[in-house]
Amino acid sequence: MPFENENGPLQVNTIMGGEAVGRPPFERELEAETARLRALHALLSVELEAAGAQAKGMLAAPTGDEFSARWERDVSVHRWSERVTTLTAARSGLCFGRLDHTEGTTSYIGRIGLTDPSDGESALIDWRAPAAQPFYCATLATPLGVTRRRHFQLAGTAPRERVVDFHDDVLDGGAAAETDSGSASDPALLAALKAPRGSTMRDIVTTIQAEQDAIIRLPLSGTVVIEGGPGTGKTAVALHRAAYLLYTHRDRLARSGVLVVGPSAGFIRYVGGVLPALGESAVVFTTPGRLRHGVVATAVDPDGVARLKGDLVMVDVMRRAAADRQELPGAPIAIDLEDVTVEIDDATAAEARARARATGLPHNAARATFRDTLGSLLVQQGVERLNQDLQDPPELAEILRELGDLPELAPASAAQLTAELRQELRDDLRSHLDFHAAVERLWPALTPEQVLADLYASRERLAAAGGDIDVSALYRESGGWTVADAPLLDELAELLGPSQEPQAQQGEPDSAYAAEVLTIIESADRQLAGEDPDELRPTDFVTADVLAARHVPEHLMSVAERAAGDRDWRFGHIVVDEAQELSAMDWHVLLRRCPSRSVTAVGDLAQRSAPAGAQAWADVLSAHLDSRWAYRTLTVNYRTPSEIMEMAASVLAEFAPERRAPESVRSTGEKPWQRTVPAADLAAEVRAAVEEEAAKLGRGTLAVIAPDLACLPDLGDTQAIVHTPVSAKGLEFDVVVIVDPERIRAQNPADLYVSITRATRRLGLLHV
Repeated sequence: MPFENENGPLQVNTIMGGEAVGRPPFERELEAETARLRALHALLSVELEAAGAQAKGMLAAPTGDEFSARWERDVSVHRWSERVTTLTAARSGLCFGRLDHTEGTTSYIGRIGLTDPSDGESALIDWRAPAAQPFYCATLATPLGVTRRRHFQLAGTAPRERVVDFHDDVLDGGAAAETDSGSASDPALLAALKAPRGSTMRDIVTTIQAEQDAIIRLPLSGTVVIEGGPGTGKTAVALHRAAYLLYTHRDRLARSGVLVVGPSAGFIRYVGGVLPALGESAVVFTTPGRLRHGVVATAVDPDGVARLKGDLVMVDVMRRAAADRQELPGAPIAIDLEDVTVEIDDATAAEARARARATGLPHNAARATFRDTLGSLLVQQGVERLNQDLQDPPELAEILRELGDLPELAPASAAQLTAELRQELRDDLRSHLDFHAAVERLWPALTPEQVLADLYASRERLAAAGGDIDVSALYRESGGWTVADAPLLDELAELLGPSQEPQAQQGEPDSAYAAEVLTIIESADRQLAGEDPDELRPTDFVTADVLAARHVPEHLMSVAERAAGDRDWRFGHIVVDEAQELSAMDWHVLLRRCPSRSVTAVGDLAQRSAPAGAQAWADVLSAHLDSRWAYRTLTVNYRTPSEIMEMAASVLAEFAPERRAPESVRSTGEKPWQRTVPAADLAAEVRAAVEEEAAKLGRGTLAVIAPDLACLPDLGDTQAIVHTPVSAKGLEFDVVVIVDPERIRAQNPADLYVSITRATRRLGLLHV
């Protein structure tokens, strides 16, 4: 809708060199746009207040004993609370652009959609809505019905934000020729790129470029691999794509959530605020070292061991390792019952093991079948032995024949005697400690950590689990978990199942309430799907007790909270950053968490440092997806100045001449500095370089990247952040000082390429 002030419709002007062309003057337009922004903030405040009141009102509303009312209350509280979170996140930078259309209308683009209650018209368009796409994609050649696009520069805090500057892109051919308008997004983009970096990543909703927007708006279904060199915005694109999918598929993804996998805990801290700032909370963040629920691994294996652990052959190795714990006794195990002695020999244990394996259940769940089958076989063995003992003494048989002539002492039928004997033997066996000790020895309750630790510590177990594969390199007597162990532990968790019953949650699960919820769900499903009795329904796969155990109505957790606490959670979409670092085993575990195979994977094969990572995308994806995945590229480097990228490109040409470095969109005029220092003076020289750069920097971030942190002096009283090339992956800093680049190159040339491309303003190299 066009904005009007007291003088009528605003005339839209092109601003060049800070001066207004035409009337009204520049300052007047700033005032008018600020007034519009304040009006939008007022609408937002009204919505925020209403949503908060709804959430509080629903929470305080009495529900009585009606189960359906309690369920509806919980759902409503959750929905309104999420709305409050979304509206609150949108307050900063609420409106950042405007579109003037060929038909004379005007649209404002922002972080959230708002409607003007006075006329029911859209007052602000959400950046993810189809109507906002021209803001990112319209060009002079393809204007998409837009004559002018305006980018706002904002200052102040909500609700008193104001427009302090703006830039217009004229997309009308004639006007463009007159004004000689430049590149569509350069002023807004370059201003953002030149801004000092902080400790966390900022969202890029105001500066998304056309090639990025095309990837962000790809459909939900399927797996897409997005490859781009340093500074191309891969991470930002992936996170904004997650926000876009949560917006366009709210009903589906709000229930299942999105899993974001990053290379390190530092990286997760760096990017973790982007999605909350966009109003999205149904997201769980993790790292490859956390793929086993409850394990946090950061240590790395030697290259050869890491490659072996990351290979898909480890799926079969883990299966054999679990099966190897289902043992046979070798020598018979005697159990002395009250009336008879029974024995567990190899044949008896093998039959019980075969029946347990035939169930197809995980190891710990199948243990009950093994125990019960073994018990039944031993009871049968006891009955047969007792019957044999009864038949052997002729005197006893004679006595029984004589007793049969006395009606009052007539023995029970053979079947009844056998049934009673079985029950006595069963009761005796059930309470016998030797029987339970035998079950524990032959089919123990196991945890993944126990199985993997025992496997690594035994050459015999490794040989048995390896089969035709030599896994002797995995032998170790002790040690903590490594990043490559995490997917193996998770695979064992799948094979073993829970080792004991889950502990009860705080509060009493209400099974009756859960049963009523299931009834409501089933009724709704029948209305949608019909009454076909053979139709599978969601309620066929869950019982009231299971639902009650997972949900205590008095404490309604968010999707992210529930997903983060449940290893068996299945996500609607997965985002993988630095995807080239993931092994085939990592992908095996991740894709199990997303049955729909809806994945956004971003990475750069030239930056791979993990020994088991991808040398080609098909290496790690084809085994799971065959050819059912798409490939896209990002080609423009927005982060790294051309002076620094020139040095990075020369390093890339040395180890990957077939790859081309992305082209930088800007330059700073400052070439990287280099100097060589004696090894004995390294600590002092590093500190001097850091202090010098910090003095020049002012605001912003400064990082020191070294082959290992042991070679660095204590920099605790400076503003420098210390990293290795691996821990710096995915991060960016205003200034970077690289220590001993030749040693980094010798360890892995790709790590030097990564280190050089972390800087956004200045780069220095200290050669030793």
